[in-house]
Amino acid sequence: MKEQYREIIRYLVVGLLTTIVSLVTYYTCVLFFLNPQSALELQMANICSWIVAVTFAYVTNRVFVFQSKRKDWLQEAMVFYSSRIITLFIDMIIMFLMVTLCGFNDKVAKLMVQVVVTVANYIFSKLFVFRVSKKDKI
Repeated sequence: MKEQYREIIRYLVVGLLTTIVSLVTYYTCVLFFLNPQSALELQMANICSWIVAVTFAYVTNRVFVFQSKRKDWLQEAMVFYSSRIITLFIDMIIMFLMVTLCGFNDKVAKLMVQVVVTVANYIFSKLFVFRVSKKDKI
């Protein structure tokens, strides 16, 4: 099997695990201490979910998916988190539109949003975060 396909399969596995981490964190927040009917608390649950999931995703993507050997891991992590902030805003906007404005069930909406976010995250990771530069190959 080509390495490109292996990478995509690893990404999908890690993405699934990251989605589970994100959803468990989100559901825990809204089940125990935040009210998703409040627009502010809905976004707070989203942000908590994002922080936990992105931290998990950075480590697993660096080690297992893209197998990064870059020594400047702090800069790499900053680019990773920055790219994820973009998809956080996408997530928040879609959740606001679907739940707050259109009245969709927040848990179903969160599942649907995860598909969009996962695809966008792979593109950002591949193009901007874990790209191999000429100096990294040496």
